[in-house]
Amino acid sequence: MTETTMETRSLAGSTVGLAVEEREGDQAPMLTGYAAVFDRQSEDLGGFIETIARGAFTNVLASNPDVRALVNHNKSEILGRTKSGTLRLMEDGVGLRYEIDVPNTVTARSVVSAIKRGDIDGSSFTFRVAPGGDKWAFPDEGPAMRTVTEFGELLDVGPVTFPAYPDTTAASRSLETARAKECESPSGSKVGILRRRLDLRERNAQF
Repeated sequence: MTETTMETRSLAGSTVGLAVEEREGDQAPMLTGYAAVFDRQSEDLGGFIETIARGAFTNVLASNPDVRALVNHNKSEILGRTKSGTLRLMEDGVGLRYEIDVPNTVTARSVVSAIKRGDIDGSSFTFRVAPGGDKWAFPDEGPAMRTVTEFGELLDVGPVTFPAYPDTTAASRSLETARAKECESPSGSKVGILRRRLDLRERNAQF
């Protein structure tokens, strides 16, 4: 099985649902948010637009992955971990939701304060798409469309300060591969596309 390269995606603003829930007694606050949402088109990611299909996280979550909750994907700034039970991931009707039992550290207290103030409102995750876990479409006009149908691995989730710069290197390679296959097929070749356009014009001219 070919292993795909890691990618990162981010969300910002109200879509993230980033919030701090205070709890009773000596319990540390809980940080909640969405690392990803379903059926929502991304911005142009460099020649393509991406959508995550419902159920894309089902199989990877069923494998009980060991995922870290990190601040800005920084391995030295850890907020929780699924293995220890301090990070919980769940797929609901909105997307991939996470809950973090925030530790009593300088980093965690700073992040909690920044979220409460509204200084941090972004969320992100690092992942690998499962082999064959994405589909590509190439409209006659506009960017290519990628639909992620299955994630193969989750590595980290968590709040981010600058959520606007996703790493799309791996997806760009996948795009080029899919585009090459599209051009190789008779229906996807430039000649095939031109023929379809001409057929459309001829049909429209008849009415």
